[in-house]
Amino acid sequence: MCIRDRYQDIELIDALEERYLAYALTTIMDRALPDSRDGLKPVHRRILYGMFKLSLKANSSFKKSARVVGDVMGRFHPHGDQAIYDTLVRLAQDFSVRWPLIDGQGNFGNIDGDNAAAMRYTEARLTTIAELLLEGIDEDAVEFRSTYDEVDTEPVVLPSNFPNLLANGSSGIAVGMATSIPPHNVEELCNASLHLIKHRNASYQKLMEFIPGPDFPTGGQVLEFESNLITTYKTGKGGFRLRAKWEIENEKRGLWKIIVTEIPYQVSKGKLIEKIVKAAEMEATLKRLLAEIESTKRRVNALEFKVIPEMEEARDFIQLRLEEMEREETFRLKRFKNKDNWSNMGF
Repeated sequence: MCIRDRYQDIELIDALEERYLAYALTTIMDRALPDSRDGLKPVHRRILYGMFKLSLKANSSFKKSARVVGDVMGRFHPHGDQAIYDTLVRLAQDFSVRWPLIDGQGNFGNIDGDNAAAMRYTEARLTTIAELLLEGIDEDAVEFRSTYDEVDTEPVVLPSNFPNLLANGSSGIAVGMATSIPPHNVEELCNASLHLIKHRNASYQKLMEFIPGPDFPTGGQVLEFESNLITTYKTGKGGFRLRAKWEIENEKRGLWKIIVTEIPYQVSKGKLIEKIVKAAEMEATLKRLLAEIESTKRRVNALEFKVIPEMEEARDFIQLRLEEMEREETFRLKRFKNKDNWSNMGF
């Protein structure tokens, strides 16, 4: 049999479409976008399930993050230890996630933008919220599938006795689609759910009476009209503008200082301080420019209303004096000429 007979001739465009479609489906279903049922991406789900299999419950002792990462990578998620650890760190940061799913011990980064310590220095365990997501997983509540090496099994989705997708939100960019869901207040979500159970045909306007807007972990003030919020929740398209919350604290001798109590979501405090310093420096520069402009105005006004009029008066005075001197000189010349004429006539 000829080697050429083993190959099949296909159009290049057909081959590209087939392979790109497979890549797109993998990215959408198994990588970049969260599942609407538990609000988790595959790497999140595998970390939580891996910690569950290690018995890292909320009331148990901590274990090294390196142990968790190694177990998850070896059994469920063969995509690199650093990617798994970065995800684990974010799930433990109370300024990144509204309701943290992992209880971390050690340096897990801070709101200033500093990175977490290496995985060999930190420890982790599940939170009570994460246990709610996993509740009933050993009772055939969800479907399981084989892992990448077909040695073990993993859940397709978690039982999710907690509204994680809306409570913690999620964001991701896939092929041809993306999502960005903000976090919300759990009490408001529960009240809206109870109302929806009793009134299956409730309108989104009625539900927004229970959920007026997002609830970010770092706080902040939403700067949007109510009509814009309604349109965003109705269509699923839109955005929210946030600004920091602050208050003025009076001090002695008439001094005062601004206290920032809440900052916009996903804004580094260090970068925010840098921007405030730059704004203060720019304000000081503008004040100096304004002072120079005012000083220049005063000089111009002095020239226009004092110096120039005085110079004009001096000019007019000198001109008049020169004219008078010219007339006097002309008169003296005439007198001298008349004397010469009288002398020549013998008088």
